[in-house]
Amino acid sequence: MNDSPGWASPGSAPSDGRPPENSGETGPTGRAPESTPSGSKWSKEQPPAGQWSAPSGTPQRSHAQTPPRQGRNGAPQGGWGARGPGGWGGPPPAAKPGVIPLRPLGLGDILDGSVSTARAHWRTVLGVTVVVAVLVQIADILLQKFVLPAPTPITADPETNPTEALRQSLDSMQDTMISTVPSLLIGMIGTLFTTALLTIVVSRSVLGRAVSLGDAWREAKPRLPHLLGLTLLLTLGALAIMTVGMLPGWLLGSAGGAALAALGALAAAVVVVWLWIRFSLASPALMLERQSIGQALRRSSKLVQGSWWRVFGIQLVTALLTAIVSMLIVMLFSTIALVTDGSGLDGLVKGDASEFSWAFLVIGGIGAVIASCITYPISAGVSVLLYIDQRIRREALDLDLARAAGLPGYDTEQSPDQTPGN
Repeated sequence: MNDSPGWASPGSAPSDGRPPENSGETGPTGRAPESTPSGSKWSKEQPPAGQWSAPSGTPQRSHAQTPPRQGRNGAPQGGWGARGPGGWGGPPPAAKPGVIPLRPLGLGDILDGSVSTARAHWRTVLGVTVVVAVLVQIADILLQKFVLPAPTPITADPETNPTEALRQSLDSMQDTMISTVPSLLIGMIGTLFTTALLTIVVSRSVLGRAVSLGDAWREAKPRLPHLLGLTLLLTLGALAIMTVGMLPGWLLGSAGGAALAALGALAAAVVVVWLWIRFSLASPALMLERQSIGQALRRSSKLVQGSWWRVFGIQLVTALLTAIVSMLIVMLFSTIALVTDGSGLDGLVKGDASEFSWAFLVIGGIGAVIASCITYPISAGVSVLLYIDQRIRREALDLDLARAAGLPGYDTEQSPDQTPGN
């Protein structure tokens, strides 16, 4: 049996003040203790159940647990000190005032908490995601239809003119990046608003409290400029790292330069992923702890330190799940759009959005909105719950959350309106 922090293991030492048998010491009466039958090392008189106390001098903060129920004689029922058919009972279950138990979380707990939040507060969650996703899709469709240029087609024969083929490939890649950046910026702004509002929703749902769209907006609105600055800083930093990695290859402009650019892009991508994980908890830290951009970055780095691979694994699994769900929905609606209007196939082949018909774009946009309404809450919920989990593991935040939720048996000095970041 594993020992939990703050609890003395039953039977680990005599608790009635008498020395252990065969130790050569005398008891309180001056006589040696009597031997028990069959050479047993246990004393005839055992302490009553439920009287094991925490070891002195160890002011550790154990994780929040549901206080044991009291029987009619005042003895606890269940948990440590409870005798059952199998002997000593296990530790009491963790308190769960909201969508997650107040203890260190696993991947299943985090994903379940994200889905439970969306189900428990579906009106608020849908109100946020539908409005943002529709606006993002409208702006993206208009940009692709009327503003962004079509990619440069590759017409050179690579066998006869490799230099010209390489040049056209680089030009096509440049056009693709130019057409992708505005869409990424629009998506980033949409993600900004959904992250800000859903962070408040998830933090309230952890305490088991309802929150309306108006409440979430009033609480998140003052932090939006800081969150925008943080998002731009991380995005521009990633673009700068990728540019520096690929720049030497671009300057050479030959076959060797292309290989060098690909190698530099790979190295830069590794650095970007490492920084992305290291600062992945900066957004919830900024929103819930009301810190500045620099303080939020340092806070995230501190929380992730020593747990980089675990955070990376959870974020990677979440990204894969949301990508698969989004891809399946988008493919379904794209197929419906192609069946409805076959002219959109030409645009797909050429990679030119201006060739798409309005029917194709509208049906595809509906699929993208549905996919966003499913994936946005999960991504935001995982980020916030992962932040809370790291604080539970490092700072015993679960005890503060139990007090903030007003659970019986905990100190209520803090305000019951406290959120996980305060």
